[in-house]
Amino acid sequence: MAKDLERDLGLFAVIAISMGAMIGSGIFILPGVAMAEAGPAVILAFVIAAILVVPAALSIAELGTAMPEAGGDYVFIERGLGPSFGTIAGLGTWLMLMLKGSLALYGGMFYVNFIYQLPTWEIAIPALEAGLTIPGVRALGITFAIVLIAVNLVGVKQTGGLQLIMVMVMLAILSAFVVGSIVQVEGANYDPFWPDDGIDGVLSATALVLVSYAGVTKVAAVAEEIENPGRNLPLGLFISLIATAFLYALLVFVLVGVVEGPELTGTEEPMAVATELLFGAATIPVPIVGTLPAGSFAVAAIVLAALLALVSTANAGILTASRYPLALSRDKLFLEVFEYIHPRFSTPFVAILTTGAIIIFIVATQEVDEIAKMAGAFQILVYILVCGALIAFREHNLEWYDPEFQTPGYPWIQLFGILSGIFIITQMDAQEIIGSVGIVVFGFLWFRWYAKDRIEREGAAKGLARREAGKQFVRDTEEQLEREDRFEMLIPLRRDVTREQEDALIQLAAPIVRRRGGRIRVVRFDEVPDQVPLDTAAKTLSETDLEFEQRTDELVQDLEVPVEVGEIVSHDTRHAVVNFAERIGADLVLARQEATSRLGTLFGRDTDWIMEHAPCDVAFVQHAQRVSVDEIAVVTDRSPFNDPLKVELADAMADVLGARIRFLFAVSENAPDELLETIADYHAELDALCTVPVESSIVRSDDAVDGLSEALEPSDIVILSTVTHRRLPDLLIEQRSDRLAAAIEQPALLVHSKETRRGSFLRPILERVLFD
Repeated sequence: MAKDLERDLGLFAVIAISMGAMIGSGIFILPGVAMAEAGPAVILAFVIAAILVVPAALSIAELGTAMPEAGGDYVFIERGLGPSFGTIAGLGTWLMLMLKGSLALYGGMFYVNFIYQLPTWEIAIPALEAGLTIPGVRALGITFAIVLIAVNLVGVKQTGGLQLIMVMVMLAILSAFVVGSIVQVEGANYDPFWPDDGIDGVLSATALVLVSYAGVTKVAAVAEEIENPGRNLPLGLFISLIATAFLYALLVFVLVGVVEGPELTGTEEPMAVATELLFGAATIPVPIVGTLPAGSFAVAAIVLAALLALVSTANAGILTASRYPLALSRDKLFLEVFEYIHPRFSTPFVAILTTGAIIIFIVATQEVDEIAKMAGAFQILVYILVCGALIAFREHNLEWYDPEFQTPGYPWIQLFGILSGIFIITQMDAQEIIGSVGIVVFGFLWFRWYAKDRIEREGAAKGLARREAGKQFVRDTEEQLEREDRFEMLIPLRRDVTREQEDALIQLAAPIVRRRGGRIRVVRFDEVPDQVPLDTAAKTLSETDLEFEQRTDELVQDLEVPVEVGEIVSHDTRHAVVNFAERIGADLVLARQEATSRLGTLFGRDTDWIMEHAPCDVAFVQHAQRVSVDEIAVVTDRSPFNDPLKVELADAMADVLGARIRFLFAVSENAPDELLETIADYHAELDALCTVPVESSIVRSDDAVDGLSEALEPSDIVILSTVTHRRLPDLLIEQRSDRLAAAIEQPALLVHSKETRRGSFLRPILERVLFD
């Protein structure tokens, strides 16, 4: 029998946990640093940052009540947007928590330095005949980091009761500070209110202080233990966010009002500076050390509160951050070594050591404002993904997705969260923008290289997008099949084409034109050197020319469609083909094509040029030969942009020839069930549009070409998609349609729709990603 967690966390506990995760660097470190960006308007920066967090907080509240056992934002994103975005979210949250822990460690030591001047560390390095100088604040921060890493390695951690007591102590000290200082606020300190660069400075400060609210959504990790989560989780998150934002704004308002701008701007210990100014300086006797020039009891209390908050935040940062590479590893998205659990201490040893090492590096090398902004960038990136995940779950209409709380204002709240998040990232410095883009790119590349073949699951968003894309393909196919205009087909031939090859092309073209009505134009294109005048070459009628006209007349005499035969002389055949197709208003160019090696595409092919410039659809035939046709195979996978044209041609030929169609789609051995269901539905909808019998086959194989070529053996004609070759890239990655066409013996019709050129650059890429 499975064990359930007792739901004993009430509304007050939710508020305490959420506020405890937020109160820290936002008030003890960042006000002075942010004031250097925004001046007194830093008050607005804290308010705007809180507003930006609201969409993510509401989304987390809904997701937490729908999946209370899931364990937080990383899993919500992984389930909603898929493992690739889950990888990005996991890595981004890991970095954000490490940066937040580093900020707390480094910033907290400034408070120690305020009451006792920390000595600089001099470390001799004999091998280099030099020394390493480490400022006292960084040195003490590194020392605390090492201690906390050791604490986490052996499994000693703070209890929930201690965390609650600490939050109460901090709130009491901060409340006393506000009560004792608000009466001493000077209005002159707020003038001028706006910074010199106006709103830009406020937005820059907003990006800096975003990390202050990083803990608001962490309570979702214990959603399974919350009593009445449908009420207490969203209400607790909302109350804690409002209370913390109000507290931050009030404290910053007091700080700006009691400390003159030059004294507060840029300081890393603003609370201590304000307290000393208000309550006076004094000396505190300490055994052995002597006296500390710290200030009054009030200063000591503020320093104590800061150390409690920041060291606790750092410890929690190491504890929670180290669990993300562990979770990623267990989900097969990251290196297996991070799954290692120490046999004695039962802690994720490698994950903690790696996390700790990175935190030490950050403390040793980065400045406070750089750490805060980078942490805020990664945090807002995760919040954007959380809003996207909620949209994916809502729109997918999953039977099991039944949250007790639903976000009001959906989807506008989530869209605001996504757009505002993207906007605020663009307002950050180049380092933060590059870092945000870098983690996205690295996450995708890592997933494609390492994790893609190790997992069988996908997110709700990909299934939703695939389903919508499938519907669009069906609509496009329906429009293609319902066209009633007469069909003009051009069959361009070179001089070296044989009678058998010409016959095969005409036999493929005839059923298509017969179905639609129209005519076939069989034109031989003779290319002559530039030195030969075209009029001279056109007047010369050779025996080969006469033989071509005679044999073509013989080939088409039994066809039930009109055929016109002609010859064109030009200096450049490919230009002549495109120009003639445009002049006659051709709907399809049907040409012969020889299989080409990847090396052969390096300098470009005439067929690629024709595909790029033709005013109509283009199809190339490989292995051209006359065959009896009982089954026409249409490979629909990975090139859905061309599917409408492929289905139209297949249905026309099968209808006239009395054949059947078989749709084939290749998937990997570990393809998710949802993909298989979507493809089956897609084929069924295409079946409903066709006028001939249709079969559907889904080929499971890790080598799609081998799997498809074997499955295609019973078919008489194979219809594939093709794209223009990009020359040098094709030396590295061969087009799968080329490999498949070369691997089979049947005539292969490689189709390229003109809609591919008219559509957006991203659409075919996105479609391939969805159906890969």
